[in-house]
Amino acid sequence: MFTKEDLKARILSNVEVAPSHFLMELAVSRVFRNARPGQFVMLRPAGRGVPFLGRPLGIYSLADHGDGARIEVLYRAAGRGTQVISTLCEGERMEILGPLGNSFEFPPAMDTAVLVAGGIGIAPLVFLARQLSCRSDGVRVVVYIGARDAGTLLGVDRVKVCSAEVRLCTDDGSTGYRGPVTDLFREDLGSFEAAKTAVFVCGPGPMLRRVSEIVADHPVFCQVLMEERMACGMGACLGCTIEVKSRQGVQYRQVCTDGPVFDIREIVWR
Repeated sequence: MFTKEDLKARILSNVEVAPSHFLMELAVSRVFRNARPGQFVMLRPAGRGVPFLGRPLGIYSLADHGDGARIEVLYRAAGRGTQVISTLCEGERMEILGPLGNSFEFPPAMDTAVLVAGGIGIAPLVFLARQLSCRSDGVRVVVYIGARDAGTLLGVDRVKVCSAEVRLCTDDGSTGYRGPVTDLFREDLGSFEAAKTAVFVCGPGPMLRRVSEIVADHPVFCQVLMEERMACGMGACLGCTIEVKSRQGVQYRQVCTDGPVFDIREIVWR
């Protein structure tokens, strides 16, 4: 159960790090100390009518601080709500609900973690890379990051700090591999030992669908973080419903409560 204090956050910084992409740091309650990679928050400005509903944003980083914690969220100012959030300044208050949702799972035999990010999908994977770097078993971390161009490549320095092997892709070839990040991932997939490799993916829908096609005939563990529009974050509004495969046929799942992390082979792609 959340207390009133758990629902409050204070902005420490809110900086544009790439065109229309912002990094916000927040002072939050101690309940966030238990947040796990893959989980998200619902955020809205306190005392404002716009946006009326919170916006779901993945957790980019987490650190204990004093009696509470500090988190970062990386987001793109794409619609009216996130555009308003992008104008907020240090010291302003936010209403926050979280941490919400499930998190990534690690197979017992995993010795290599492959993270595949497209665009703003890097946000939750930076948090994941950080957690993996803290493991005592020395798991190898390989991170593929794709973007339109060099100016929109995000999170590169953060994952390098995690001792990860970083492979960059840009659509225009301005940095790294020229072409979609899924193309380079497909070329490299055979070099990883399937039984000991886990793949974690986040990005735009077409990219996720392409990864599902790539791993369809490859026996590698693969989880995807789904990003859908939602109004409540708690399963009440049914706005983030997706279709998944089951023994009974196609069933419906809520991204906010059943996810946002799913087995990529369960998703029905439309």
